[in-house]
Amino acid sequence: MTSLQAVASTRLYRMIADQIAARIKAGDFPAGGRLPAERELAEQLQVSRASVREALIALEIEGYVDVRVGTGVFVCPPREDGKYQEAAQPAAADSVEATDIGPFDLLETRLLIEPECAALAAQKASPAQIAAIRAAHDGMSLTESPSVHDRAFHSAIGAACGNAALAAAISHIWHLSTLSPVFHRLEEHFVTTKVWSEAQKEHERILAAIVDRDPIRARHAMHDHLVGILARLREDFGNVGIR
Repeated sequence: MTSLQAVASTRLYRMIADQIAARIKAGDFPAGGRLPAERELAEQLQVSRASVREALIALEIEGYVDVRVGTGVFVCPPREDGKYQEAAQPAAADSVEATDIGPFDLLETRLLIEPECAALAAQKASPAQIAAIRAAHDGMSLTESPSVHDRAFHSAIGAACGNAALAAAISHIWHLSTLSPVFHRLEEHFVTTKVWSEAQKEHERILAAIVDRDPIRARHAMHDHLVGILARLREDFGNVGIR
């Protein structure tokens, strides 16, 4: 009896990336030229600009394009053997299998659950848990591994929400984020010291609301923080067209 083949679930951004890569290899987008604007690509493909952005970052990782923040997205030339040079993977993906879940899906999921988690922490956190949240915030350095302290801050809030399942869900989403090469490359392009400084201020507002035992304010502060992250990762690649 012939066995059935496994059905692969391909992410939308991966399908977009494959289509653009095929056009690059066909010469429709010549080496050295600028790709069409993100908005134009989204309109042609009838998809969201977030999916196009994820596809462009995936293509950069694979060596098809060069993303130049402040200028645009340019097509890379192939190697002498006609293939494209795949960029080095982020360190987080070296020892474990990387995930193909897009960064915007991950952030939108965090937006659904972390504001409520912050509200619960404001109501239920013990003094020791609040101290842990404060310590994670105070330990955040803008120059030395800020992402580590960022995760510690959000994880401490998750641990303080009083719901083990919710805390585990948040931990898993963060884990998936660390395994996403596309997420890492987006951060490399857009998450600067200035951005971390803004995030630190947003953390301060979240912490203050939790310390004041104000769940409504904590919920809104976390929501605004995550919306801010999404907005920062959607900033223009260049001055032409990507808006």
